[in-house]
Amino acid sequence: MSEKQKTDVGKASSRGRVILAELALVFGVATAAIFLWTGNALVESLEHPGTMGLVFVWLFVAVLWSAISVVRHAECLAIKCGEPYGTLILTLSAISIEVMMISAAMLHGKNNPTLARDMMFAVIMIALNGLIGLSLLLGGLRHREQQYNLQGASAYLNTIMALSVLGLVLPNFTTSMSGPRFSTVQEIFLATTSIGLYIIFLLIQTTRHSAYFTESKPEAHTSADHVGQLRSTFYHTVMLMLYLVVVIVLAEKFAIPLDNSIERWGMPQAFGGAIVAAMVLAPEALSGISAARKNQLQRSVNILHGSVLASIGLTIPAVLTIGFITKRTVTLGMEGGNLPLLLLTLAVSVVTFASGKTNVLQGCIHLVLFAVFLLLIFCP
Repeated sequence: MSEKQKTDVGKASSRGRVILAELALVFGVATAAIFLWTGNALVESLEHPGTMGLVFVWLFVAVLWSAISVVRHAECLAIKCGEPYGTLILTLSAISIEVMMISAAMLHGKNNPTLARDMMFAVIMIALNGLIGLSLLLGGLRHREQQYNLQGASAYLNTIMALSVLGLVLPNFTTSMSGPRFSTVQEIFLATTSIGLYIIFLLIQTTRHSAYFTESKPEAHTSADHVGQLRSTFYHTVMLMLYLVVVIVLAEKFAIPLDNSIERWGMPQAFGGAIVAAMVLAPEALSGISAARKNQLQRSVNILHGSVLASIGLTIPAVLTIGFITKRTVTLGMEGGNLPLLLLTLAVSVVTFASGKTNVLQGCIHLVLFAVFLLLIFCP
């Protein structure tokens, strides 16, 4: 075989590997094209439960596969950019998906004032209890004790506590409006301060105190094997943006059968919020848990705490803005058993990340709180 033939074969093989690696994009684009072409005919199939279930699973797989691919390319950029920029890319990519899904769900069907609150609460419970708990448990079983940068974890939790209490607890105790709601002036103030605090945190994380969010005792550099072959920064950036566009289109369609299913079968509204939160956090869950098992707890803390912080700091302004523009009511205050569970989760998180080391017991405590969250969805 001549050199030219070998070169042609090598190029063809390389293109084949690229296409195989990006099958999710092909599937996602094809799915988006079908649902855009048919309008709402498929997603509004309320008369046939079997059809609605099939459409639900189809869109769920398409959104989840595309979301995982978003994170795959974000992780490649993370390896190229280093910490804390890499984790920031990963977090913002995933949270942009959450904001789009919440927005799509809010704009579909009848007004559901607690939808955004339920989704944000589910993100907090899944990330701070379920994923943190599992990460600490698996990491502790393998490494006994794990270390992290105490200043970085404190910065995360300090900001998370402030935004969580202001956005999800304070509305229960204000008197300007009846019920756990804010007045228009209070909503504007909360949206502004949420964005402001998040921007200040980003500046601290990426410039002034970036050392807070890196390993205090650096381990071996992260291998690229688990994210596939590294290519150029331009390639991963373009693919990341393409997958985000696909997810945004599919998320808008997925919100319709999800909302219809909840209404048709009388499922708890909180269950819908938990499904969306689990879908959004699934890619980050894989990254965070994998990092903890590799004794890279700081990266796990950055990913999971960063997800919660971005979810609150960006979702609250987004839903309040949508509610203001569309004249829809937005209820933020937690009610029932979820309120003390939220406060207990924040308190336990502070204690867990107060010493610079973690162990198996702390992971088990967080997993117990996560089990309580699941119980309260169906047995409030």
